[in-house]
Amino acid sequence: MQHPVDDHVHPHRHPHPHDHSHPHGDVVAMFDRRTLLRSGAVGLGALLLAACGSNGSDSGGVTEATTGTAAGETGSTVGSTAATAATTTETVATTVASGDVLPGFDAFADTVQAFTSGDVWLIESNGMPTHQMMVGITSWQQQFPIAQPYTGDNAWQIPRTPELAAEPVSARTGLFRGAIALAANGVPIFNALNNRGDDAFLVGELDEFGGHCGRADDYHYHVAPLHLQDIVGSSNPIAYALDGFAIYGSVEPDGSPLEPLDEYNGHLGADGVYHYHGTATYPYINGGLVGVVSTSDQVDPQPVTTAIRPAGEPLQGATIT
Repeated sequence: MQHPVDDHVHPHRHPHPHDHSHPHGDVVAMFDRRTLLRSGAVGLGALLLAACGSNGSDSGGVTEATTGTAAGETGSTVGSTAATAATTTETVATTVASGDVLPGFDAFADTVQAFTSGDVWLIESNGMPTHQMMVGITSWQQQFPIAQPYTGDNAWQIPRTPELAAEPVSARTGLFRGAIALAANGVPIFNALNNRGDDAFLVGELDEFGGHCGRADDYHYHVAPLHLQDIVGSSNPIAYALDGFAIYGSVEPDGSPLEPLDEYNGHLGADGVYHYHGTATYPYINGGLVGVVSTSDQVDPQPVTTAIRPAGEPLQGATIT
């Protein structure tokens, strides 16, 4: 079906400073686990994250939403630099990560831990932002934000040296399960389209920050968390796609106006490295994955969330205060 691109208006930006509470409890235990991860002693699970369900909530039981022409197919591709670059398998060395500091995530160092293990970054968090959640949703599935165990062998992993893929994966026709990116505050980001191919924001499923909870009561965004730009600064990423390429805010990293974007909401930067941008219009966040990544009906591997109770029924028109 046709996708109403002109009607896609992003939720308002809400600058909220993050707090300094530690999500993981015992610091000594975390240090020991981190040491094991760095030495390769702990493997990462390749299980899936609960994804959006048929009634607007997240469900791990739906593997594909649509075939053929998917919602969001309309709109012209602006610029061809990334499309051309994505036809090669040349390794592109990222310039955004150095040493043990991953720009963007370091602004949330008290609640999000990023460290290296071999060729990947491991990101630990509890998936809970410090801003208000769930207010503004009009199609509520009776779900509540609960801290998630994105630690140890259930941590997020992001390639340290991303590579452009010969065939990018479009979020218009796939990637309807699980996350496709991770925000700098440790909150996962899902496809802007739910598993029915509907824009989750337009159908009232998202709160004022562009997020909601899934079947496992796992909070996540479906649009770009542009409010994070006020915290990390325009020169740092507000998120990273799970293919390893950075996602910046509404301006270029040097503060200049946004250059034309391709259909994946990205382009080659002045440094010759591809990056994505968050925007106020569809696809809001990375419109797919241009980097080399393992996919089934989702990106693999990624952390697991487990439902602790049966899914609720949608309460149309409910007001969450």
